[in-house]
Amino acid sequence: MALKYWAVIFVLGIGWGMSFMFNAILLRELGPLSVSMGRVGLGALGCWIYVLAARKPVKITLRRAVALLGFGVLSYAAPFAFYALGQQHIASGVAGIINAITPAFAVVVSHFWPGGERATVLKSFGVLCGIGGIVVLSLPVLQSGQTSALWAVLLTLCAPLCYALSVNLARAFRDMEPVVLVALALTGATIAIIPLALWSEGFPVITKVETWASLAVIGFILTSAAFILFYWALPRVGPTNITMVTFIAPISALILGSWILGETLLPAHLMGMAAILAGLLLIDGRIVRAMRPTPVETKINPTVE
Repeated sequence: MALKYWAVIFVLGIGWGMSFMFNAILLRELGPLSVSMGRVGLGALGCWIYVLAARKPVKITLRRAVALLGFGVLSYAAPFAFYALGQQHIASGVAGIINAITPAFAVVVSHFWPGGERATVLKSFGVLCGIGGIVVLSLPVLQSGQTSALWAVLLTLCAPLCYALSVNLARAFRDMEPVVLVALALTGATIAIIPLALWSEGFPVITKVETWASLAVIGFILTSAAFILFYWALPRVGPTNITMVTFIAPISALILGSWILGETLLPAHLMGMAAILAGLLLIDGRIVRAMRPTPVETKINPTVE
């Protein structure tokens, strides 16, 4: 890949890792559902600004609009809410590491999804490594006896499960312009979560500048701009290379959580992250394929009698 594409992958990885830090800042003043509502709402607004500015055609039937509402809830509103709910009891770095289990969940879901990709032996070992990493990550919580933190880990795991389901569900929208798809899905997510957030948490009251700033960054930059950049890069670098974002995001989340938020970094966090990243390497398969010896072709010269 050209250097500019590597830069895009690192920017996306670091940016999406930062989202967990901004979640932690937002949760100081907002409820978890309000955090999700703000992110999908501003994300949708940013995407629509781009769609209108680029004059992207938007054609949609009522039936597809309803389908996109459900897709938006599964892809954006629900996982964003699950992460915010979990981060009420666990560190942002831990949530970022849990997010890295998404490809492992995607392998399992795709294996049982009608017409999905069947899991190979190598990918299955990768899934087991990922699950092992989650267990190691949960050991400090289990040893401390903090029931709320344990439930928070399990609740946070629902987010990557949502992503794994939505990745397979997205095949139904392959005929749509990607940015238009994201704009419509984020709009559906916003419509769905607004009444739930207002009923559960009331109208959000923001008094701190850092809350407004975090909401603007996580909505416009880490949702709108990030997904526009993601879909710009995808056809240029390919689906395999774009997955390297998953390797960078948990490291970014862990470092920023420890450095900026002062979160405690435990050996179990590093061991759990190492196990999950090892699982991702097995699922990705590139390193294993590179280690295989290349068969040498031998030519037999005919003998002249």
